[in-house]
Amino acid sequence: MDYKNSFNEYTHGMEASKQKILNDATYTSETTGRSQQNNYQQAMMAKNIADSSLCPNCGSPMPEDADYCESCRRYIKYDTCSFCGAHLQGEEAYCPECGNPRGGILCPRCNTMNEFAFCKQCGKPLTEEAKMLLERVKMLPEYQQMQAIAEQINSLEKVVPMKSEAEVLHEEANKALRERVLTLLAKDRGEKSPEIPDLQSKRITEEEYQIRKNNLAEQLMDALEAMQTRPMENPVEARNYTMAMKPAGLRLAWKCNYKNAIHSSPCGCAKPHLGGRWIILGKKSNSKLVDDNG
Repeated sequence: MDYKNSFNEYTHGMEASKQKILNDATYTSETTGRSQQNNYQQAMMAKNIADSSLCPNCGSPMPEDADYCESCRRYIKYDTCSFCGAHLQGEEAYCPECGNPRGGILCPRCNTMNEFAFCKQCGKPLTEEAKMLLERVKMLPEYQQMQAIAEQINSLEKVVPMKSEAEVLHEEANKALRERVLTLLAKDRGEKSPEIPDLQSKRITEEEYQIRKNNLAEQLMDALEAMQTRPMENPVEARNYTMAMKPAGLRLAWKCNYKNAIHSSPCGCAKPHLGGRWIILGKKSNSKLVDDNG
């Protein structure tokens, strides 16, 4: 692909499209008998588009400082490496700074094609820089605390709670039977007052399950809030940092500060450098993702 020619065509086309929209808005305002409200709306629409750029891939309006089009889900900055953020001339097939191919990297774990340093589908680091960033993040005390909570949630989700009174009574009967058998065996060995160690059952009631689940969820939300992505200047760095901060093994989504939209990850956000945070998606969550890892 001739990245430089594509970038030049995009720039010229964008300016021509902006001018046409502004001319159309002016013509409409001067020659039609529409109401003042309609004229105002037309002028505001023209201003918003004039203040934006157009996606070189699909032509949709997008903010000037965005590097990703949420309409066609493509990275659009021909002069910036999507993996490391280095400046490019536009025609390179590989980034001279990080050496990664501009056409994308196929994830070896899930076979998803990616334009960014972390896989948008499974979160695997795909570049050497991403792997090193993840290792640095794992050393942070706040990340370790967050991951420990995530592991407790994973363990709890494997527990099948007792939902009926019959199950509770059956569990108590098994516990009493165990204590009686061990007591008899101890007395057979000559122990007069045997002490039977209490066995912590892995079965818990539905009420206990919900209490533990809610407590862990609150702890995780506090940890995620503390680890939220602060606004940065570079969208590539913000995207990579946020992906590295994602705790493993949980169903999460990323809520951006740009639109307060819920994305599957910052890889689907046009302006991740404005910050955001990971949020919990339960198994029965109705939260709607604005992207689908596509």
